[in-house]
Amino acid sequence: MRLGRHGRFVIPAPVRKAMGLKPGDTLVCDPKGDRLIVRARREIEKELWERFAKVKGSLTRELIAERHREARREAKK
Repeated sequence: MRLGRHGRFVIPAPVRKAMGLKPGDTLVCDPKGDRLIVRARREIEKELWERFAKVKGSLTRELIAERHREARREAKK
């Protein structure tokens, strides 16, 4: 692949096919040192939904409770 004049590059058709990419898909680019990790957003969302599907209770309530505990600790100092 070559980087174009405006910083664009074309993902070759075999790679798009292997990744299941279609026109209009949203991609997420994550720079890692001298590498650029390109992933389909839908795959990232799928991973997150799977990870948090196993969580019991409310993550929001847990986070708020944690912040309240931290505030109480800070107030005691």
